[in-house]
Amino acid sequence: MSNVNAVSQTNAATAAQDPAMTPEEIVAQLRVLRAQIPSYVQLPVSEALTLRTVSNLHPEFAQAAINAVGASPRLEATVGQSAEALQGVAEQAARLSKVADELKAMQEGVSSAILTLKNSLGRAVLLTYVVSKRLVQEPEHKDLLPHLDNMRKTNRLGRSRKKQADTPAPAPVPVSEHAPAPAPGIPSSTQHV
Repeated sequence: MSNVNAVSQTNAATAAQDPAMTPEEIVAQLRVLRAQIPSYVQLPVSEALTLRTVSNLHPEFAQAAINAVGASPRLEATVGQSAEALQGVAEQAARLSKVADELKAMQEGVSSAILTLKNSLGRAVLLTYVVSKRLVQEPEHKDLLPHLDNMRKTNRLGRSRKKQADTPAPAPVPVSEHAPAPAPGIPSSTQHV
């Protein structure tokens, strides 16, 4: 046990001293790691949906079934797996779920890193746009005009959506056959029913 702790502490110390990896190096490491994940597979959505219901049985129900297989040679023969093998599958699934949780947390962290980087870039870009609009008014900065024009053409912020084509007026409602027609020469609003 102390050997495992020493190795993990050494790995943590080495990781802390190493400079940050490039995104390309991280992708390469993830692909190496992916190849080492037991039972790793990509499933089509339709197949995953068909597997989901049976894979989400209550853990106590599953454990009771494993115990039953262990108590009955006939059940073991019918199921085709021993209680020990089934218990191993249950434990591996539980341990891998911790990996899935950690990967989800890592994905959220990476997504947050991307968001903060894009926000930093966006703030710099918007500042560049605002300052460029002011600078081009001075003769010595007229060389920024083509860049400013390109920014104006591609800027999506502050643009209103194109107005939809005028909608035609609703068609007049036909007079019902059962409604009395207005008397000739008398406006329909003054006619009494």
